[in-house]
This record gives sequence, C-alpha cells and structure tokens, in this order.
Amino acid sequence: MNLVIVESPAKAKTIEGYLGKDYKVLASYGHIRDLPKSKLGIDIETFEPEYIIPVKSRKQFTLLKKEAQAADKVILATDEDREGEAIAWHILQALELEENKAKSEKRKEYERITFHEITKEAILDAVKNPRAIDQNLVDAQQGRRVLDRLVGYNLSPLLWKKIRRGLSAGRVQSVALRLIVEREREIEAFKKDEYWEIMAELGKNQVPSSKFQTKLIKHKNKIIKISNVKETTAIVDYIKKQEFIVSDIVKSENKRQPTPPFTTSTLQQEASRKLGFSAKKTMMIAQRLYEGQKVPGEGSVGLITYMRTDSLNLSAQAVEEARKNIETNFGKQYSPDAPRVYKSKKGAQEAHEAIRPTKFSRSPESLKESLEADMYKLYRLIWNRALASQMNPEILDLVRVDITAGDYLFRANGKQVKFDGFSRVYLEGSKGKQTGLNKEVILPDLELKEKCELINLDPQQKFTQPPARYSEASLVKTLEENGIGRPSTYAPTISTIKDRGYVVSENRYLTPQEIGFLVNDMLVEHFPGVVDIEFTAKMEEELDDVAEGKLEWKKPIKDFWGPFSKSLAAGEDNIVKMDLTEETDEVCEKCGKPMVIKHGRFGKFLACSGFPECKNAKPLHNKTGQKCPECKEGDVVIRKTKRGRTFWGCSRYPDCKWASWEAPKSE
Repeated sequence: MNLVIVESPAKAKTIEGYLGKDYKVLASYGHIRDLPKSKLGIDIETFEPEYIIPVKSRKQFTLLKKEAQAADKVILATDEDREGEAIAWHILQALELEENKAKSEKRKEYERITFHEITKEAILDAVKNPRAIDQNLVDAQQGRRVLDRLVGYNLSPLLWKKIRRGLSAGRVQSVALRLIVEREREIEAFKKDEYWEIMAELGKNQVPSSKFQTKLIKHKNKIIKISNVKETTAIVDYIKKQEFIVSDIVKSENKRQPTPPFTTSTLQQEASRKLGFSAKKTMMIAQRLYEGQKVPGEGSVGLITYMRTDSLNLSAQAVEEARKNIETNFGKQYSPDAPRVYKSKKGAQEAHEAIRPTKFSRSPESLKESLEADMYKLYRLIWNRALASQMNPEILDLVRVDITAGDYLFRANGKQVKFDGFSRVYLEGSKGKQTGLNKEVILPDLELKEKCELINLDPQQKFTQPPARYSEASLVKTLEENGIGRPSTYAPTISTIKDRGYVVSENRYLTPQEIGFLVNDMLVEHFPGVVDIEFTAKMEEELDDVAEGKLEWKKPIKDFWGPFSKSLAAGEDNIVKMDLTEETDEVCEKCGKPMVIKHGRFGKFLACSGFPECKNAKPLHNKTGQKCPECKEGDVVIRKTKRGRTFWGCSRYPDCKWASWEAPKSE
C-alpha cells in the first residue's frame, strides 16, 4: 500500500478517486509542524527555527505516522509553490522519511510529486515522474516565516505596551496599512480646483437623426483650460455667433488585443471589480474549484488549475484545447493563426501555469446546476478570460472629427466595432458588453468644410477630484507593482488589517480608522525599515534569490536583524505610551463615576472610569441629531457591523429594534 499525503481532505477525496486500490490518500490539514505560539521560537544568534507539532495537529500526526509506518512508500503530494514544498518538507521531517530507503532502514522511502491541476491525467503523470524535495523552495519559505516571526513577535508586544492590546505588525501588512493611510492623508490635504467644460450638441442641417456630441478642446490651436464662470460666459457668447464647420476628419482602424489569462493578483482584482468579492472570498472559492467539485458523470474533479501563481503560461495541451473550442463554437475567424504566448513578469515561476479551467469542454453553462452561485460566477470569469486570451483581437473603426467655431475647436470621437473578436467572450473590468471601452459611438457621415447646426451648447462646472481610496483590487495591484508580498500573501494581508480594526471596507473602499493612523505613525517614525516599500521589495527579491539557489537563506535575516534589533531597543525607551481614553459628560448609571471613551478591537466604546471596580461598558454611537422614526423617543445613531459596514439604528436598542442600511431623511 502506498500512502499519499496532501494538505486538505477535499483534495484527498478528489485524488483518491483517480488512484487505484494500491493507494491511500490522507490530509495533513496544512502545516503539521510550525513555530511555537507561546514564544519567539528562533535562536537570534543562529536564526535557527524551533519547530514543534502544534496541539491541533497531534491527532492527525499520530494517524499519519501510523499509516506511514505500515505503507510501502509515502508520496508527498502537497501544492507546487513554496508553501506546499515547505509543508512536504515538514511532513518528511516529522515522519522521518528518507529519499532513498537504502540510507536508513529505520526511515520510510518517500517521493515528492507536483501537478498544476487535479485531473486524472495530471495525477497519474505526476506519480510516474516523482522527484526529491526542492530545498531551495523550502529555505525561501523558511526565510519568509522567520522574518515574519521576528517582526511580528517583537513589534506586536511593543504596540500592546505603547498603544493597546490586540494590535499587530508585519512586513507586508504594515506596508499595506501605510499605503492606505498615506492615501487618506492625500485625500484630506487635497484642495479642489474649479474648471469648466463646454459641450456642443451638433447635427447635420435638415437631418433630424444626425445629432452628435462634441467637446471644446482648443483655442487658437492651444489646449484650452477654463477656470471660472466669467471666462465660460464670454466663450459661450462668442461661440453662439459662429458657424460650426468640419475642419478635419481622421479615420483609422484599431486592434484591441485580449488580456492574458489570470494570475492570483489579476483574479483577485477582476473578481473584486466584476463580482464584488473580497480577496479572501475569491481565494476560498478558487481553492474549492481547484481541489474538486462533483460533476455529473465524472465524480469529484478539479475544475481549475492551481490558483496561487504569478505565471502567464498555458500548457501546449490547454492552448490546443482552447483553440479547438474557439473554432467549434465561434468560427475559425476568431482563432489566430498561431497560439498566443504571454510573457510573465521578471521573477515569475515560468514552470507554473496561469489560472485556467482544467478542461475547456466544461463550459460554465454545463456546470451551472452543479456549482453554488458564487462558485459558478468565479468559474465563468476564469473560463471566459482564459478562452478569450487565445482569441483574435477586437477590430474597431475609429473616426475623429474636428469642428471649428471661429477661434475655437470642438472634437467628436466615433467608434464602431468592425469585428468583435475576443470581446465576444470577455471584457476586462466591465460587467456588461455595452459599457466602457466597448460602447459604440456612431457619428453621422460628415464631409470637410461641411456646416453643422448647433442644437445645444452646454457649459459644465466641474472640480478636480482627490485620488480615490484603495479598493481591495487597487491595493493588490499596487502591492504587486511594487514587489510587496507574493500571490499567497495578498488575501491574508488584507484580512489581517481589517480584522485588527486598522481599516474598514465602506462601499468596497478601504478607509483607515484612528487606530490605523496611530499604529502606522508609530511604525513610520520608529521603524522606517519595516514599512519602507523599497526595503520590503528588496527583501522579497532576496527571498526569490533563495528560491533559485542564488543566496543562502539566513543572510537576508542577518542583514535585517541588526538594524531592527537596535530600533526595538530604542523604541522600548523612547516611544511614549499613548493615553487613548477621552473624557465625556456621561455618568455611569451603575456607580455614578464619569464614563470615558476607550479603544477596543472593534473601535471606540464607552467604559466606566472606575474600572476595574466597576466594569460597566457599552457601545459608543455617533448621534445624527434625529429622533427614531419608529419609537420617536430614541436617537438615530450610526453603527457598524462586525465587518465594518455602516448602518443606522435606534439608541434604545434592544427595546426598539428599528435599523436601516440608509440614513433616514430629515423632515
């Protein structure tokens, strides 16, 4: 009997269906060994980690050890990335396995197998082509784990001591928080500038259906900027007296190429934009699609390839299958003469694949009844994007018309889809086909020197806008562009800063809270290296070098620890403890002492100043100045759910249970 060990029971169930009776598949339930929770667990002289088998893993470890001893061979089939390689290595160490049985009769022989997808063909092929553990990948993961432990286990207690308990810091999460806080301060410091645009609706004389929109862009061949109503009025008065004459017509053909198949970060971004999914939700659903779902007539099958990847590659077999699907369902004109090849960014793991369906023959519609609603939506997104990446470009006929009105120049842009190409299947960042870049704008047939009729002149007052807050999608994009974190870290990073109360998600945008500002400012002032974007990116590059065998894994840690340990020592002495309590006029109804505002994990709350003798505490609500529309006695107050969503409710809750997602309108 051969024992196959994977991370999760869902993955085990799918794989067991592909292997014969000579194989038994069990799950390790993630890491079977880890650093201890009760202490640092790292020798700061040698940086050697101290691994233990956590209490939660002991029962499963005992089972795996028993099964491994009885097995002829142990096959480690964990995921193909660094984390998966490290899990396999920890299993190898804990179960005392050996690559070659001849080395030690006490140790069981093991084999390491990897695969991009959980399909019968991929699993059987992997079993035929085992390899040894890749120690470079293991060391890269060890380096990341040790660095994160050194930062987290030293900075978090300092935050507890100087600000309040329950806070945390980390290499990637603290940089993410800094980006969000600095963007908020940009927004707060932003000063609006007034500007005006003038739109002219024109038409061909005697042709009622020929209306088209133009925009004023130049004055005497110079780009125009109008800053106030006085200038606007003068220009409008002048233009009304002029003839509108076509001065230039430019026609061109434009090809819009398809976007590459998904990587982890682009999947998270598109799922956020199109489906409204958080990064965490996207990865949880993708994990289930990867590990296997029941399909009628097939049993449990993996529906997508591995979802933690930064590669844009597609296997030759997948490309061929996609091209056949395109030609069969859309026609040969949609399939390019040669397969499309996309170049991955520097440092991407080229041996891996982008995220794609395991079989293009499993269309989203064919699986709709088999999948949960959100799972179906994400699978459809992945299937459409991967298929579209192998299709011909969209071809557009573009028309640009310039129209003069005295010294002023108006411009109209027309667009017509000549051949829809890949856009028949997929449009990036667009929920519907006729939105955004793909919307057709058809201009009437115009000729040079032709006079146009002015139908309406529309001056519009506008103001410059501050930069937008980060959404989860734009934060992931910024982290990736700056080389911060890796595919597996984006979702847990965002979850952590939300769970700590540093930021809340409002209308899909991440808004920093007061505690987030305090933590960020302390770290920026006293630990600039930890929250420096370039420094953190350099650390990621060094870990990549470790994974490629170019660098010894403890060197980046030694280089980091020296300056960091000095900053820690200085911080203990120099950082002044913050007093976050705020006085109020409210009196404790239990003991008569003043109530004060304190900070907790879920934000501010009211507590008795007589604590710990009096433990009275209650929520702090922002009053709107309105009375409850239901009971007429309580005040309407602004509250937040545990997930940070704002709602309005009655201050007399639970006596009055009125609540609303929208602010009540004042009479």
